[in-house]
Amino acid sequence: MEDIYFPVLFVAGAVFILLFVAGFLGMKFRIPGVVLYIIAGMGLGGIFSGNHLLYLAGEVGIVLLFFMLGMEFPILRLAGIAKKVAPAGTLDLFLNMFLTIAICMAFGLDWITSFLIGGVVYATSSSITAKVLESSKRMANPEAEFMLGLLIFEDIVAPVSVAVLVGLTAGTALTVFTFGWIIAKIVILIAGAVIIGNLLFRRLGGFVDRYINHDIFILLTVGIALLYGGMALMLDLSEVLGAFLAGIILAEVRRTEGLEHTVLPVRDLFLPLFFFYFGTTVTLGEGIPMAALLITLLLWSIIAKIITGYFGGIWYGLSKRVALRAGLSFTQRGEFSVIIASMAVETIRVLSGVFILFSAMIGILLFELAPRITNKFFPKKERPAKYKVPGS
Repeated sequence: MEDIYFPVLFVAGAVFILLFVAGFLGMKFRIPGVVLYIIAGMGLGGIFSGNHLLYLAGEVGIVLLFFMLGMEFPILRLAGIAKKVAPAGTLDLFLNMFLTIAICMAFGLDWITSFLIGGVVYATSSSITAKVLESSKRMANPEAEFMLGLLIFEDIVAPVSVAVLVGLTAGTALTVFTFGWIIAKIVILIAGAVIIGNLLFRRLGGFVDRYINHDIFILLTVGIALLYGGMALMLDLSEVLGAFLAGIILAEVRRTEGLEHTVLPVRDLFLPLFFFYFGTTVTLGEGIPMAALLITLLLWSIIAKIITGYFGGIWYGLSKRVALRAGLSFTQRGEFSVIIASMAVETIRVLSGVFILFSAMIGILLFELAPRITNKFFPKKERPAKYKVPGS
């Protein structure tokens, strides 16, 4: 019997409908779409593994994700946020990345692999956290500003971390010179973005106002994101860093809301494909590797985020009660962890993929339970009545 041939358009349509169903179920049952997209990819890995079109579409999606993130941060705002949450952000980086590296090395892994896993464990999922904050109506709570500020700090550090990892895994021997050259290329890319943004794009507000509502404008916007992301790849750095910096360039136009409205539909079309493709690269045929390390990382990742939220929140000016609630509310990992994990060899990629799935689910559960757990440690004090009611 001859194999049945399915046209590319038919397969593409089926994938989009599958991802819609996964996203719809996630919305109904309050499960992060990222998790379901990865699981769908794992289930269909034998069919789509190594598909170049799927890979390219996913790359466009992740580039636009970080491009839009960069558009939120003009240079002055970046500096202000970094200064305000720097103590908490530094603690977060030390506990969740550097101590994780030490744990992995204690399990016998080499330091570059340990660095990669440290990157997977480091950053909380911005998309999952923002969505659950909004859906649970906790966006107005006092800890929301601190949590979002810390997420922004992580999102600033994350692209740089990816760029360093790309340089370290490029296959060349690591020396002081090669590491210094990686940092120099990152500085050059960042300096280029600052110069282009300040000298050119800050003056283009009128141009953007005239043409932003024309159909062709999306070509310019997405083109800038892909071009600067590709420039980063030419320097053997990460397209994620290039895309983030491209967003910073366009942020200087000071038309963020209109630009986001233009790019958002394209990002939402392609981004699920990135997580789906990552899922196709995670195969559990031989079981979960290094189970002891996985359990250790899951436990440590939760403890480290709670410590970060509690002490970082107090340094930020929150009460102990609110700071603990914050720490319990952002233990979930997501999109950035997937980006790092996609760079790993198969065994580490499987380990990281399972870690991300469990971390996201446990994180959502802890987020929901955070107010109740906090009340156990810091019970609410009853306010004394101003006036005593007769006969009471």
